[in-house]
Amino acid sequence: MHWLSRKRYKVAFLIPSLLVYTLFIVVPIFVGIGYSFTKYTGIGKAKFNGLSNYQRLVHDKLFWSSLTNTLVVFVVASVMLLVLSFALALLLNSKLKFSDTSKALIFSPAIIAPIIVGIIWVYILDPKIGLINSLLHAVGLDSFRHQWIGGTVLTPYSTAIIFFWQQLGYLTTIFIAGLKMIPEEIIEAARVDGASAWKRTISITIPMMRSTISTVIVLIITGIFKIFEIVQQTTGGGPNHLSETLVTYAYSVTFQNGQYGYGMSIATVTFVISLGITGIYMLLSRDGGEN
Repeated sequence: MHWLSRKRYKVAFLIPSLLVYTLFIVVPIFVGIGYSFTKYTGIGKAKFNGLSNYQRLVHDKLFWSSLTNTLVVFVVASVMLLVLSFALALLLNSKLKFSDTSKALIFSPAIIAPIIVGIIWVYILDPKIGLINSLLHAVGLDSFRHQWIGGTVLTPYSTAIIFFWQQLGYLTTIFIAGLKMIPEEIIEAARVDGASAWKRTISITIPMMRSTISTVIVLIITGIFKIFEIVQQTTGGGPNHLSETLVTYAYSVTFQNGQYGYGMSIATVTFVISLGITGIYMLLSRDGGEN
């Protein structure tokens, strides 16, 4: 009976959060999915049109361009973030001199608003006024000047680098917290047995941080598929929408063109892709852990 009483209080405390989450997260998702099967301009009544929006997606070159850009950002940024944030966490956790100051400096980009991040990097990457091209011109290396943002080739890679810069400190902090949870006695015993730093990392640290690594990977996946402000501030999706990501293209179609039904179909596909990648990873990591 005492256990039932404790469980009842726990449920009572969870209900308000569950209601808020349902009202502002779950319900809008299903409303958006519902609108994806309609023709709606934001004025008047939505008209059901079945799978027409999704059939249109198949033939929409801008949709495939935005999907390609998103996948480029995903591959580049996820690899850089996962590897370098973990390596940086190992370095900062080794009690080096000035490690506390370094942690603060590395984490600082994470507290900057994404809009401000975009403005900062415009002054670095802009092909006309950007710092990089100006420095290259000053030292006579004009052949190395490129259209880092606003072009059709390098923009997704630049977006990935900006996202990496913004998220590196945040994910490094999560990894450091995970490293702190590993009992020091285990690491010390391996060191006494003669295990090298590399061997300790591969055989002890990484296996014991499996849950932390899973959390970081999920955060990377969901974060990349929500990139909006960086693209809007640096390129606005131009030229001719060729530097759009899925989220910015959905925004452009929905709120700038007034095609709410079609925009919701793009948003729904984005949600499904993100959910699918996350689900596949969780399934593979669970199977790997069981083996």
